[in-house]
Amino acid sequence: MSLSRQQRFPRARTSVRAARQFVGDTLAEWGAYERRDDMRLCVSELASNAVLHGVPWGREFSVRIARGAGILWLEVRDSGPGRPTAQPAEPDAERGRGLWLVTALADEFEIRGDRVGKTACAGFKSP
Repeated sequence: MSLSRQQRFPRARTSVRAARQFVGDTLAEWGAYERRDDMRLCVSELASNAVLHGVPWGREFSVRIARGAGILWLEVRDSGPGRPTAQPAEPDAERGRGLWLVTALADEFEIRGDRVGKTACAGFKSP
């Protein structure tokens, strides 16, 4: 059985917390606790990137979570240009580790170019 839920968020720093809450609440409703902390951390990083770099002023980003056979998908979509890549940060850098952290925690990760914008997709294996 496949489940999915999606929510839109404004370009605001408070949306990062709201996205993390949305993912945590959805996983709790589904009884999917195994990867909940990993997924909440990853949505925080991806939503932060959307707010800081991907969402043009006056627009929103969306978070979608889907449950399929043995995998939970987390998708963050924005309408901004560019295609980010995970790069190692300097040891004393205060920023720049978000995508690296997502790739380390997720079992699968890709950035899909959309007609307008992009979608960051992270897959988490789940029993």
